[in-house]
Amino acid sequence: MPDILHEFPIRAPVTRVFDGVSTQAGFDQWWTLRSAGKPTAGSAFALDFGPGFFWRARVVAVDAPRLFELEFTEALPDWMGTRVRFDLTPIDKKRTRLLFTHSGWADASEHFRVSSFCWAMYLRILRRALEYDEAVPYEKRLDA
Repeated sequence: MPDILHEFPIRAPVTRVFDGVSTQAGFDQWWTLRSAGKPTAGSAFALDFGPGFFWRARVVAVDAPRLFELEFTEALPDWMGTRVRFDLTPIDKKRTRLLFTHSGWADASEHFRVSSFCWAMYLRILRRALEYDEAVPYEKRLDA
């Protein structure tokens, strides 16, 4: 099974990055149109990406502020059962290394390849939001 992997530094403390990748406010700033959920193991997250794309995920791993992982329970068929994981390592008090993994894909389909590109775009927005407090409207995020 192929996985999508991205690794990069962010000029922000690990606790701030953790909040950005594990909370409703964090997700809504860079990924979702709207979300709801709590970063606790076993809890559910509602992930709204606009009409026809209301997905759900379950928190399968949490170790604040170092790890957060979701498993998709309602999504497009090839995303079902896949997992999105954020591993965070402090570089120093002001910088964090993020290792992002989207695992569980059945094959390197067209949607896998498109999703890999989209994740890179979204993660760039996350980085800029944390480093520069930059806000990108939801409908413009893949064009930013």
